[in-house]
Amino acid sequence: MALTKEQIAKHIAKELRDGYYVNLGIGIPTLVANYIPEGINVVLQSENGLLGMGPFPFEGEEDPDLINAGKQTITTVPGSAFFDSAMSFGMIRAGKVDLTVLGAMEVSERGDIANWKIPGKMVKGMGGAMDLVASARNIIVAMVHSNPKGGSKLLPECTLPLTGVRCVRKIVTDLAELDITNEGFKLIARAPGVSVEEIKSKTAGKLIVEGDVPEMIF
Repeated sequence: MALTKEQIAKHIAKELRDGYYVNLGIGIPTLVANYIPEGINVVLQSENGLLGMGPFPFEGEEDPDLINAGKQTITTVPGSAFFDSAMSFGMIRAGKVDLTVLGAMEVSERGDIANWKIPGKMVKGMGGAMDLVASARNIIVAMVHSNPKGGSKLLPECTLPLTGVRCVRKIVTDLAELDITNEGFKLIARAPGVSVEEIKSKTAGKLIVEGDVPEMIF
């Protein structure tokens, strides 16, 4: 059974480490803020000028003046700091972000990512993605395994304009967790009830399967 967006985010949250500065991209990545493990202290950074982003507010408690880079209403935590976007991007370009979680339209087996433009269609634009993929110490992609037409989003080569080259370390989709290696996509874990065969059939890039691949646990 394919993972929900919330389950993808919850699984990625296991990658957080105490003391990390983390940037969460638009879409599924923003949900990671709701699943920070107990006892782990991380500082969430939003490129529109905020350190110390909290989980999404409950309905009726939204503050329209508090938004993330995707224009979603958010909360803050004690010690939060606000600043302009120039300072925010200075932090990113100086390599101060330990982990970035991004959505993607395509990822290649070498770790290239395309997540900002579909020729001929209106999209929101690149935002801070190009700075993040060039500067973050670790990049995890959160996305669904297949595009709306059923085609694989995990490819030998990206067909869309690239955001970054050889920068992605890990991918968590609705079907699987995969690491990027020198040989291709390495299958680390399966969504509960999803077979290795199904993942193989929906992965266009080179897929490495070693031994018994465990199911994710929630």
